[in-house]
Amino acid sequence: MRHKDSAVPSDALPGAAGYRFAVIVSRFNPSITGALAAGARAALLEAAVPAGDLEEFSVPGAFELPQAARCAAETGRFDAIICLGCVIRGETPHFEYISAAVAHGIMDAAGETGIPMAFGVLTTDTEAQAAERAGPGHDNKGWEAAVAGIEMAVLFRQLGRAPARATVRSFGFEPGPARGDS
Repeated sequence: MRHKDSAVPSDALPGAAGYRFAVIVSRFNPSITGALAAGARAALLEAAVPAGDLEEFSVPGAFELPQAARCAAETGRFDAIICLGCVIRGETPHFEYISAAVAHGIMDAAGETGIPMAFGVLTTDTEAQAAERAGPGHDNKGWEAAVAGIEMAVLFRQLGRAPARATVRSFGFEPGPARGDS
């Protein structure tokens, strides 16, 4: 079921063949984050992103999302990065600290690297609220975050951004000859 105020109607999803995406998923609250990741993959598939142009990475929790997103952006391999996580309010102020740090960290990483980063991190009072936002269909917040990532990648390309490179970063060394080569 689509809400009348959903961010993007399904017929407005731009094609994203030729774009490269990273999906970074928190392992904390795995039933929720797994459903968010499935929603993101569904949106990317619907936008015609080939499997080879999508890389998925996992991190321990939402707090680690900005660090991984920054590292992924710095490789130059991605046109956009989709960050997925779930923070559920508990009995201590931990929720506020983590939620604020993640939101600010992702925004800072996007601003400093120049790579679009979509915020698909649920911050809810209950697990039931989180499950509702991670359900099937286009109301899934992972799907919505992927759509935002797609739209931003397309926009950046329209504004003159060069396509992401499909090569793996070498970390300053070159591979030597294969065993048995002389």
